[in-house]
Amino acid sequence: MADIKGTTVIARSLKRQGIDVVFGVVGFPVMDLAEELQREGLRFYGFRNEQAASYAAGAAGYLTGRPGTCVTVSGPGMIHGIAGLSNAWANCWPMMLLGGANDTYQNERGGFQEAPQIEAARPFVKLATRPDSVARVPEYLEKATRTALYGRPGAVYVDLPNDIISGTADEATIAWSPRSPDAPKSLADPAAIDRALAALRSAQRPLVVVGKGAAYARAEVEVRRFVEATRLPFLASPMGKGVLPDDHALSVAPARSLALAEADVVFLVGARLNWILHFGLPPRFAKDVRIVQLDVAAEEIGTNVPTEAALVGDAGAILGQMNAALAAEPWQFARDSEWWTKLGASIAQNQRQVEAMMNDDGVPMGYYRVMREIREAMPRDAFLCSEGANTMDIGRGVLPNFAPRLRLDAGSFGTMGVGLAFAIAAATLNPGRKVVCLEGDSAFGFSGMEVETACRYKLPITFIVVNNNGITGGLDELTNPPLPHVYTPNARYEKVIEAFGGKGWFVTTPEALKSALKAALASDVPTLVNVMIDPKAGRKPQKFEWLTKK
Repeated sequence: MADIKGTTVIARSLKRQGIDVVFGVVGFPVMDLAEELQREGLRFYGFRNEQAASYAAGAAGYLTGRPGTCVTVSGPGMIHGIAGLSNAWANCWPMMLLGGANDTYQNERGGFQEAPQIEAARPFVKLATRPDSVARVPEYLEKATRTALYGRPGAVYVDLPNDIISGTADEATIAWSPRSPDAPKSLADPAAIDRALAALRSAQRPLVVVGKGAAYARAEVEVRRFVEATRLPFLASPMGKGVLPDDHALSVAPARSLALAEADVVFLVGARLNWILHFGLPPRFAKDVRIVQLDVAAEEIGTNVPTEAALVGDAGAILGQMNAALAAEPWQFARDSEWWTKLGASIAQNQRQVEAMMNDDGVPMGYYRVMREIREAMPRDAFLCSEGANTMDIGRGVLPNFAPRLRLDAGSFGTMGVGLAFAIAAATLNPGRKVVCLEGDSAFGFSGMEVETACRYKLPITFIVVNNNGITGGLDELTNPPLPHVYTPNARYEKVIEAFGGKGWFVTTPEALKSALKAALASDVPTLVNVMIDPKAGRKPQKFEWLTKK
């Protein structure tokens, strides 16, 4: 048979593994590879920086359930791509980074951009590997795909030397690997199901916490059946929002601090007791809280707080087991209980406080007034990608989600610079669905040039920059020298997108914001609304510091 190029083998292998979209930045030695991906029917999106491209790949893995894939050049480009590997590692998202590398005959000779790429990737991946021949590329990419998907999802790295990419092999020698099946959906021990339900039945102040693990597992139908069958109060982690709609009658999100602090039994559904949930420790949790934990990773069970009932496996499958047990022996938590009464009072108090801030028409605006206009303008089924300190945190509380996997934010790693990349990933994978990217001005600066990527690919994303002149807050005028957290006052970020053919608005009043959002969301080109707010604006008073301290 005829020889086949390494680029073709790589492209066809990726396609066989169910990978349709690839993000990256081209150059040596991956320029021809990117073009071959397009010839083989994959969509390649060229970014301005490998960091953003790798962040987009991680988000694509979360949204599709197949490894999101990023291609980088050798050396510095691959090093930039480690940013996305680390973010996928922290969030447990399936992702594959393909890093170009120097020819193998140049190893240890100081080749162009030669770097210890496999070693650099290893701390953040489940697998770091390098094909030893063009003929074996399909085998390596199948294993990489399977490793990223099976068990706890995560990142993998495949090093691609130039002599693999540009090399050839007799097509007869290539064993094309089949598509790696989706990860098996394992069930829990029936005895553990009994223990979990017994613990919940015994609770006086139960709480269900729905995490992004449930969203990734596509467990929304079984989660809803379980919560509505038991009538248990629930709240969601930031990216668990939407597994059950935020306006569900059993949601106690506005009473989050009270619910966590006073619950006596907490059922974690794909949520980890990491910093986002304050480690499960006092004062944010009760000292003697009992934990029922459902997680795909056995090693996660018991982290920070001992677990009374451990449910290891797929969230949807295990909740199906629990729902079957409840159908055989129904049980509901009483809505007239003292716990529900206390939660209801806290919800009402918090909502009154937030609504007063959202209805404040003063100028300059505060965060909550801006969020009100966004909430009223944004379609119910829109993607919301968000980052920034107050911008993201306040938005988590007041911008609702009504369906799963429609919110992407800084996540478990608290990564800044992800917002624009996530928005581009969401838009490429969901044509026709509105994508809103909500940014603080500081966060926007990490990857703001990616608005050119959105314009180049004609992705009608609406970018909103909530501009307070700095990190957490700035000043109306620069000092000399400028303070470390202060940026250029009244910076015209909307001009950036206008340079590439998008539309921009600079707004300072609620009326102007309402008008700009209406026009931006209706536009068929990328748009950016730059919203000036009071540099001293902040969150409503908080009972606890944002990070739990003893």
